[in-house]
Amino acid sequence: MHTRPPLHNRLAAEPSPYLAQHARNPVAWQPWCAEAFEIAHRCDVPVFLSIGYSTCHWCHVMAHESFEDERIANLLNEHFVCIKVDREERPDIDAVYMRFCQALTGSGGWPLTIIMTPDKEPFFAATYLPPRSRGGRTGMLELIPRITDAWRTRRSAVISSARDIMTEIRLHCTPAPEEPQADPPAQAFLELRASFDTTNGGFGHAPKFPTPHTLLFLLRFWKRTGDHAALDMATSTLRAMRRGGIYDHVGFGFHRYSTDPFWFLPHFEKMLYDQALLLWAYTEAFQATGAEEFAATAREIADFVLRDLRSCEGGFYCALDADDEGGEGAYYQWTHAELEVLLDPAELRMAEEFCSATEEGNARDEATGRTTGANIMHLSGSLAVYAQHSGLSVQEAARRFESLRYKLFEARLQRTPPARDDKILTDWNALMFGALALAGRTLGDEGFITEAQRTADFIVSILYRPGCGLLHSYCGGTSGVTAHSDDYSFMIWGLMELYQAVFDERYLLTAIALQDEFCAHYTDEHSGAFFTTHADSRDLPIRPLEIHDGAIPSGNSMAMLNLLRMSAVTGRQDYADRARRICRAFSRRLSHMPGACCMLMCALEYEAGPRTVITIAGNPETPDTQELLRCINSLYLPDVCVLLHAHDGRSDALAAIMPGAELKRPVSGKAAAYVCRNAACCAPVCDAKDLQRILIS
Repeated sequence: MHTRPPLHNRLAAEPSPYLAQHARNPVAWQPWCAEAFEIAHRCDVPVFLSIGYSTCHWCHVMAHESFEDERIANLLNEHFVCIKVDREERPDIDAVYMRFCQALTGSGGWPLTIIMTPDKEPFFAATYLPPRSRGGRTGMLELIPRITDAWRTRRSAVISSARDIMTEIRLHCTPAPEEPQADPPAQAFLELRASFDTTNGGFGHAPKFPTPHTLLFLLRFWKRTGDHAALDMATSTLRAMRRGGIYDHVGFGFHRYSTDPFWFLPHFEKMLYDQALLLWAYTEAFQATGAEEFAATAREIADFVLRDLRSCEGGFYCALDADDEGGEGAYYQWTHAELEVLLDPAELRMAEEFCSATEEGNARDEATGRTTGANIMHLSGSLAVYAQHSGLSVQEAARRFESLRYKLFEARLQRTPPARDDKILTDWNALMFGALALAGRTLGDEGFITEAQRTADFIVSILYRPGCGLLHSYCGGTSGVTAHSDDYSFMIWGLMELYQAVFDERYLLTAIALQDEFCAHYTDEHSGAFFTTHADSRDLPIRPLEIHDGAIPSGNSMAMLNLLRMSAVTGRQDYADRARRICRAFSRRLSHMPGACCMLMCALEYEAGPRTVITIAGNPETPDTQELLRCINSLYLPDVCVLLHAHDGRSDALAAIMPGAELKRPVSGKAAAYVCRNAACCAPVCDAKDLQRILIS
């Protein structure tokens, strides 16, 4: 082994809060950079790559057990160049090496541990590793000598085996375009129905994740086919999640996932993307059903995000940690003694009967199954049923619950809250401002729309340079990391939603400009799909290309939906052609697991139509225009794009890119709605009732 100068921990200067958490580790962490790999080459040592994120519970555990341990740190520093990566800052790095981990071990997760050659070719993968071997997991103190010995004595064999896996991954990232052979949405529905938990809602067993994009697809499938089983699956899941412990009934917002099948015991971190996607799903569920429970949940999600994740600069922070000073989730739980002190007798009875609080506690330790003495607030059913059983009016029950909730919220403010990851990410913020815009126009809340505008304006001003493209991350006054496909796809979607809430043409024009930049720099010319990374990115062994949804929808799936909507709005056939190529690129994968690509199913539902563009010709400030817009916003219309063409000089730029827009004018001085379905237009209507008849026919 070549002699090398002592390395030091270089994470202190990094803007990522996750990397900053490790800046004082005795491990000589390096950020992902060319210099780190040059050192590994020069010294002929492998690279130890650790990928995680700041609100990850098991990342904290491994850091405390191993990366803060001097013995383990000394071994790592002696035998490796050690690199730390924030998966939220660099999802492209995470995607490549997580795919290797899944191929090698059959599973994945975080913290992700990868050992690779100085040429970035991985040959070992694992998730959480304890300091010493236990429970079938190899410990760090045993693993490091084994890896070191293999590197010295069996390097060729180890690397050869790993290269075979990487060859398979490269093939996986090279789609073979062909026409879909069946009806993917119908197949996806059957797949989801087979895994649906008819008792508890959701899909599969534990752990259960919200996956709102699955529910968005089911709502669209019901809308097109009339199959009420799809609607029931979506709405029963949304109700079960809202009533379960995965929802924070005191301060609002959803935790990351449920560790059990009942949506009761959550993993307590709160992620911005979950709030955004669930806000979208609950808003659409309200549109589809008119159920006030869904509207109330949407409002509460938005209230939580605006209160606890809002940056003073205008963006939204990433997440709240799962851990706090009392341990994981302690901030959100209550002993019965605390409830007795805080609540009056009637409220305490409600906490016991409606929220399932008990003297011994309703929370159980995952490992032992024993009660912890703490209570997680969750609802035993609907408030109306509880009111009936308790001899209360629904209004009185609601007032009592709100008093109970508010007292606990005020008491919780005295606790030390979980840490917050204060990165501002373009893709997650775009999901949030798009969902806020949708919720604002659906629920008639101008405040939500104003906040959506504030966020969009911040992202565009700080993280977008026309002609140069988007950036992915902003933290502590520093912008960086070239945008990924999700940044473009979600920004385009969010800006289109925001345009339909405020009809400020700059949002739609920016969306079109972003779409053209995205096509120019991210397209795989072979398949027509979009790579995760910019064409100029050169620091990964593979250029990722994804279609399966994860915690957030696939960028390719959202891109297909965007392109179809853009084509409908602008009349550009090249957008529709590009959208079709995305579907063809992944047709083989769709035939195997369509239920894993639910956002692509949403795009296919939109393509199935009838694709509808409604142009309102009129003054946006006048009552007649507002009445037509209220009619549209009150309906569930996932296949509709709404445009406003005002004849006061404000829409010239928009008219230039929309064929025939100048011909759509008010009728006899009244605002008129022009409804065009699949390029066939109805006669204009000026009355909201006439418009509604057309839209629901």
